[in-house]
Amino acid sequence: MILCIGATPAAQRVMVFEGLAIDEVNRAAKTIDGIAGKAINVAKALQLLGEKPLAVGFSGGERGREIQGQLNKRGIQSEFVEVAPNTRQCITVIDRRQGTQTELVEESQPIPAKKYDELLSTVRRQIKGCKAVVMSGTLTPGAPASFYRDCIDLGNSAGLLIVLDAKGEALERAVEGGPGVVKPNRSELAATTSEDMSTDAACFKAMKQLHERGAKRVIVTAGKEPALVFDGKNAWRIIGPSVEALNPIGSGDSFTAALTWRLLKGDGLAEACRWATAAGAANALTLLPAEFEVSEMERLEAGVRVEQISAQS
Repeated sequence: MILCIGATPAAQRVMVFEGLAIDEVNRAAKTIDGIAGKAINVAKALQLLGEKPLAVGFSGGERGREIQGQLNKRGIQSEFVEVAPNTRQCITVIDRRQGTQTELVEESQPIPAKKYDELLSTVRRQIKGCKAVVMSGTLTPGAPASFYRDCIDLGNSAGLLIVLDAKGEALERAVEGGPGVVKPNRSELAATTSEDMSTDAACFKAMKQLHERGAKRVIVTAGKEPALVFDGKNAWRIIGPSVEALNPIGSGDSFTAALTWRLLKGDGLAEACRWATAAGAANALTLLPAEFEVSEMERLEAGVRVEQISAQS
């Protein structure tokens, strides 16, 4: 079992337009509803890869019940702490004419700190039967910034692989717990450090700082641009295959899921990132996040390039 922890699941709607005109009536050619949020996406992708995920987080209102129902239909185990605010909804707007994908994100509402205590108790109980822990996404407004750090302490005590995809204060606090892998994207790393991450050199400087503070391995993704990887000694650039993206939302989560899957199989970090990059590319070819075809991932893997480089790049 792989424990997927995330405080902000979402009902997901994808609306496809032949062409989008601002300040006018627009009629969607296709609308698809699903479930998402970073931890939910990771759980969906892990199931596709043959793993057994267990999703935990918060659930509120009709949307929360719908997410739980959809997970049950998919055969994905879950345990959610019930909260008063309705679970958020996110809408992806795809403009075929312009080739753009715009994400409209409803922010999660604040919840009482005691609800995080309940969620941590759930993690403490469920972690005993797991082989890895993946923590993904932002926390709710006003949440205890130490929540992910507390989860990492539990995972380390159990000797589990720990993968963290977070930003800001939650990331800053969590790295000191010594997670096995930290995987922000460039914009998240920039938001955390308040530094410009437009160059590889600046990115590696920040990655080294995360390593020095406790993160054993650091990966920074950048959408369709190459990912940078650092294990404390060696560094790599992972260059993905060129694809005509339909909807890249969820590609980072698919990357995280495949990375965890391959590390558990015993792959080295660079090789695991090869498969992770292929999963992210395969996800970009689908409308709903983290619902890619495994056969596409396998096809695209051959086109991923792994280059060992200097961490001074």
